[in-house]
Amino acid sequence: MIIYLYDGSFEGLLTAIYEAYYRSEKPEQIMAQDSYQPDLFSQPRVIATDSDKAGKVYDAIERKISHEALEHVFYVYLSELPGLGTLIYRYLQFGWRVGADINGHLSLEPVREVLRISQKVGVERHRMLGLLRFKKIQGELYYAPFEPDYNIVGLMAPHFARRLADQNWIIHDLKRGLAAFYNQERWLIRELANNTGQLNWEENEAFYQELWQNYFQRIAVEGRTNRKVQRQFMPARYWRHLIEKPTQ
Repeated sequence: MIIYLYDGSFEGLLTAIYEAYYRSEKPEQIMAQDSYQPDLFSQPRVIATDSDKAGKVYDAIERKISHEALEHVFYVYLSELPGLGTLIYRYLQFGWRVGADINGHLSLEPVREVLRISQKVGVERHRMLGLLRFKKIQGELYYAPFEPDYNIVGLMAPHFARRLADQNWIIHDLKRGLAAFYNQERWLIRELANNTGQLNWEENEAFYQELWQNYFQRIAVEGRTNRKVQRQFMPARYWRHLIEKPTQ
């Protein structure tokens, strides 16, 4: 069983798909190198990332299938779920045969799974746009920690670059040690260790957090509180970083 191994990057995955398409040997699986477990039956092939090859695959997805398919592929990649490389490969194999109609073929498992996973990633992005909470630290900088299920920090940064264009901010994915940094001009993604205990908060930050907590409590009507619906739109696993629910 031939397995193509890539470096874990999106460019690396697209390069592996390029090689799978043009080489005479066809892999049964495509996976990140750090996910591979050697066994007696597999024949691993390490695929070096090539920006030109990755770019050709990127363009071919958008041109021969659709921009929507490209977005679904990227969202599935951001899910970090097991088997995503092979799933994307199978999805694109079919997509290059049928073109823009691919997402109408829901009877095919690769299509159905790509759409299902992409939707889950998109839902979390949408949900976190409303649940992210910024806190002010010294140096006129706003900081927002969160721990998403999927690797969505790069999907969220453009939204806040528009909404908070006149501020300096950091959106920090504590689970992955990644952060989006914005300096009122552009944003970028960099690694950032989880050392929030060393942050120096702005002098009035605690006061403003208390005001927000009091507001949240006062507008709540106990008789109309629906905990089930609340957890549906604001799942408990996100409460840790919500200013209005500090005791959860």
